[in-house]
Amino acid sequence: MGGDYGKVYLTGAGPGDPKLITVRGLESIRLADVIVYDRLVSGELIKEARKDAELIYVGKASGRHTLKQEDINALLAERAMRGLTVTRLKGGDPFVFGRGGEEAAHLAERGIAFEIVPGISSCIAAPAYAGIPVTHRKLAASFAVITGHECTDKDSACVDWAWAAGAETLVVLMGLAQLPYIVEQLLGNDKAPSTPVALVQSGSCSEQRTVVGTLRTITSQPEVEELVSPVAIVIGPVVTMRDKLKWRAVEAVLN
Repeated sequence: MGGDYGKVYLTGAGPGDPKLITVRGLESIRLADVIVYDRLVSGELIKEARKDAELIYVGKASGRHTLKQEDINALLAERAMRGLTVTRLKGGDPFVFGRGGEEAAHLAERGIAFEIVPGISSCIAAPAYAGIPVTHRKLAASFAVITGHECTDKDSACVDWAWAAGAETLVVLMGLAQLPYIVEQLLGNDKAPSTPVALVQSGSCSEQRTVVGTLRTITSQPEVEELVSPVAIVIGPVVTMRDKLKWRAVEAVLN
């Protein structure tokens, strides 16, 4: 590793509620000379930074990127090569569709020390906060997580939809804008139209809202038009557990 280089923490901030960050994640915020943070990171966590810390926002929304990923990679390396401690703070977990693997590889190639601080991913937290267990002894012994974004730099689609349609519980992240396409692909690969579906907006946050339907009905339900990203899409029989397991009194329920 570089003799005088600093260190980079690739830290998962959790699904949105600032209380769901790990102890190590909070430590990495308080240690940092520089914090490079995303759109879905709670402002309450940013307040934990040192008063003299440099705060750099690199949030990404659909079609609107503050910095390209290559520029973020370069930024992390540049600050660390100055000898600074850098915390790259991401919503969820850095290795679950967070592009943390790309950032870690960029740092490793330059001999810069880094630490991965896992975070609670919205793929399990959003369903849990909506009263939906992703596995259940009688309903689903496994679950799969896929991206709702198709890759544009590959010759074929990122997602094997025939495989995805066979998942006992399927969780789709970043898929709200592609919901009709996702439904079409699953139905086209023999997923039953009666399969339950839940859309969970802003899981664990005060803005959390949930819409429940089936593959047959979900795209035509008017409540869906009121949802905004981030939304976790949960597909499978476990969605039926929500009626028994809803526990958040503060949730604005749309179904």
